[in-house]
Amino acid sequence: MALIQLQQKWVLTFQGWFVLLLLIAALLLFCVTQIHSFLAFNAPIKADVLVVEGWIQDHAIEKAIAEFEQGGYQKLITTGAPLSKGYYLAEYNNFAELTGATLMTLGFEQDKLVAVPAPKVQKDRTAAAAIALRQWISATNLPIKSINLYTEDVHARRSWLIYKQALAPDIKVGVIAIQSIDYDPKYWWTYSAGVRKIISELIAYCYAWLVNWQA
Repeated sequence: MALIQLQQKWVLTFQGWFVLLLLIAALLLFCVTQIHSFLAFNAPIKADVLVVEGWIQDHAIEKAIAEFEQGGYQKLITTGAPLSKGYYLAEYNNFAELTGATLMTLGFEQDKLVAVPAPKVQKDRTAAAAIALRQWISATNLPIKSINLYTEDVHARRSWLIYKQALAPDIKVGVIAIQSIDYDPKYWWTYSAGVRKIISELIAYCYAWLVNWQA
């Protein structure tokens, strides 16, 4: 009985390892420099309604007014889940109404504004907001055929995917991503906030891509 045998196999040479490592480094560099623009997706369309995700920061809410005026929208709709802190002290207990009140304080016309709160859920808050919007549109019978989803930074691609599926096939969905002021997107990996947001949103997007949000 033979205990050893001669085997032949292909192995990388020094030059082969060098080329392989160079390719891996180039791939990592490409991912690092392109991942932010991939997640902070911008694809606005000519739309009837501007839908503002209520959790966005105040600087982005201010810019939403300018977008509404320039875009020729009929309505501005705010969405959002219940507040997770300050619920008992705040006059408004969900992000949809809080952002709506902020817009009116900034001078936005009340008759063009609608707040559509989402129910309290333990997970998939964006999907809950999208479904609440779909139900509100269905209940009001407004002739809404297209929306632009107005959101912040790297959350954009995931929100766009979920809203697009939730409102299909009757309503077309564009998306507008407002740059975060917490970090420089060109050098996001040098900021702790940038690293946290990129990693969490990339994982969340992969999860969202696997789920059917039309239910």
